[in-house]
Amino acid sequence: MINLKDLTYGELEKFLGSVGEKPYRAGQIYSWLHSGVESFDEMTNISKDLRVRLEEVSFISKPEVLDKLISKDKTIKILWKLADGETIESVVMEYKHGNSICISTQVGCKMGCKFCASTIGGKIRDLSAGEMLDEVIFAQKVTGRKISNIVLMGIGEPLDNYDNVIKFLSNVGNPKGINIGYRHISLSTCGIVPNIDRLAEEGYPITLSISLHAGDDETRTGIMPVNKKYKIDELINACKRYIEKTGRRISFEYALIAGVNDSEEAAGKLYRLLKGMLCHINLIPVNSVKESTLKRGSEKSIYKFKSMLEKRGLNVTVRRELGSDISASCGQLRRKNQLGEGGECE
Repeated sequence: MINLKDLTYGELEKFLGSVGEKPYRAGQIYSWLHSGVESFDEMTNISKDLRVRLEEVSFISKPEVLDKLISKDKTIKILWKLADGETIESVVMEYKHGNSICISTQVGCKMGCKFCASTIGGKIRDLSAGEMLDEVIFAQKVTGRKISNIVLMGIGEPLDNYDNVIKFLSNVGNPKGINIGYRHISLSTCGIVPNIDRLAEEGYPITLSISLHAGDDETRTGIMPVNKKYKIDELINACKRYIEKTGRRISFEYALIAGVNDSEEAAGKLYRLLKGMLCHINLIPVNSVKESTLKRGSEKSIYKFKSMLEKRGLNVTVRRELGSDISASCGQLRRKNQLGEGGECE
């Protein structure tokens, strides 16, 4: 049995041909799938015979809502239960320019970043393209909000699930489906260098975000094990190739950790690393995770670091914090659910 939402439009045409149906039916079925139908019976403009045949060889995925939390700032966090019982999270955020959703790309994560709740317990499996698409489709149904922007920054490392993520991008931007413009999509990676180069060749004008968090190898390796394989110089060179190939500005994410990467020296290292690049630095006050000893600094220290970078001529913002009262950072709600009754995730 195949999940039809895992197929690209071209793959759906071929699949229909394999069951003896004309390829033009793909347009009708594709639109139904992206509208959020939950059964073939809802596809009222295709014959009952075809609906029966489709149900015999395929299915339409639908995640179950295990929990939904609404923040005082209107951020909504959803804990989804997938068909195999595994859980993932999505976060819907309200901005003046529209509604954004932060989606997960894997069940768990193997990258081991010290400041992230998503990686606790490791990676269970990749999400399929259809499961990622479901996060967008059903978040709209559950919240009643039209999604206009997508951020692949939830649970998991998108470039560790490369093929499924690329197929998701193909589907979510298709005019016959949800049709969200690629310039409204951001993908965040901890820095899997070969796949940054592959992504540059795909031609999608998305925004690439790099989880950097340090300007030197020693500090970065201490908080991000991926740096043992792909050193900072190698990562930055891949970013420069990406900019040259796509002409797109890169966003560097920098989680400020008290006493680790928030000093004047750290600011100098970051400046020397990024000066002259077409980039933006997004400072993120690190979230407290129960299993981690890393702590966030004071508001004063955060804006002091911002000032240090700006004085050196770098383009910097401090990320607006949304949903802090509902554990909106990636992995926290899933972790709380895993701990069971009486457990807590700070």
